[in-house]
Amino acid sequence: MNDTMDSPLVDAALHPVRGHMAFESCVEQLGSAIQLGIFRVGAKLPGERELAERLNVSRATLREAISALRAAGLVSTTRGRGGGTVVEPLAEVWPAGQPAPRRAEIDDVIIFRSVIEPGAAFRAAQHPLTDEQRRLLETSLSDLSDAATPADYRQADARFHLSISTVCGSDELVRACSTVQVKIHQLLAEIPFLKTNIDHAEDEHRAIVAAILAGDADRARDIMTAHCEATAALLKGLLK
Repeated sequence: MNDTMDSPLVDAALHPVRGHMAFESCVEQLGSAIQLGIFRVGAKLPGERELAERLNVSRATLREAISALRAAGLVSTTRGRGGGTVVEPLAEVWPAGQPAPRRAEIDDVIIFRSVIEPGAAFRAAQHPLTDEQRRLLETSLSDLSDAATPADYRQADARFHLSISTVCGSDELVRACSTVQVKIHQLLAEIPFLKTNIDHAEDEHRAIVAAILAGDADRARDIMTAHCEATAALLKGLLK
């Protein structure tokens, strides 16, 4: 057993995952624990069974989360006797007690998005949509399925979110959503393209459009809120 699992700091950093964001929450908690030095450079992460039990997730979900950390360069894994997942050095080191400017920038974008995009989804569902506006939402959703590469998908994702603000009837809202999408797009380009997260996002995209077209404003807002929270969890866990 890894001794760090008995540390009060680990108790503060890792807690049972609840809800539909099991994968993203695992990535956020483990990635943050690594970046805060709770799991130190060169140390092995605790065993798979132990971590899965602490986080209250399946071992398959935990493996996917560790794979995401590995793709982001936060850990490396060796197989066989004596192997395991080891914490890698971070690219940047900040003075003790001082927050990294990068973290403040990410948090600012996440907060801004958490206000703008759920509000846009709520308003879009309340707004009387023309046939053209309905087609715009449906086409934007279809473009996501048709994307052939990660770069294509991320551009289609940005267009999808912009299409929601576009049908709301507010130029100011469109400008705000455009601003936040540019920033989110830039941040997402810095993390691995994770199929598990994309599968979750696709389900949410379809549900958001269905709620908007049905005029269910509360459901559109709530699903968009969960969607933004899932992205925020990945950015917090994977970006240094």
